[in-house]
Amino acid sequence: MGNREKLLEAAKQCLFEKGYERTTVRDLASAAGVSMAAIGYHFGSKDALLNEALFQALDGGDAFIGEHEEAGDAAAFAALWRRLVASFSTNRTFWIANLETVLRAQRDSELRAQMAAGQGQGRSGMARVVTGEAEEDLPEETVRSLGAVQLALVSGVMMQHLTDPESAPTAEEVLAGLRALSAYLPDE
Repeated sequence: MGNREKLLEAAKQCLFEKGYERTTVRDLASAAGVSMAAIGYHFGSKDALLNEALFQALDGGDAFIGEHEEAGDAAAFAALWRRLVASFSTNRTFWIANLETVLRAQRDSELRAQMAAGQGQGRSGMARVVTGEAEEDLPEETVRSLGAVQLALVSGVMMQHLTDPESAPTAEEVLAGLRALSAYLPDE
């Protein structure tokens, strides 16, 4: 593994253990076993390294929500929500780092563009879990509705778990709430 790869792995580790704001250049270099100058050489800055590591971790969601079953059925959907809700507690620092990045993106147009692209992938991935369809077969309407609503729900439940874990909904409550909400939807 080269220095670039070592730095990315170290950055992911630091994001999970310390979070975005508390991770220093020294932490990253020490965890990777490289010089601090290697960060600038390979990534340009600490922030660029942490951003790339965060996006890789989010893209490889299994790292923080665990293995998943085949998509496309109710059991897989319920299992996904159980893993997500559990991860808000077990990987709390990672989720806080995710929120810190959202806030940082408001002052950095390049980061905001990266976040927007990542959200597009997230919507597609969430729609894929429910439908079981391959990404290239998903209609854009499904991604924009089913995927976007789920992504919004993940964000809201995550924020509740980070700010008030004792009162935040369990996975079973989220699923029960979705079932209850569907009863109030108008027939088309």
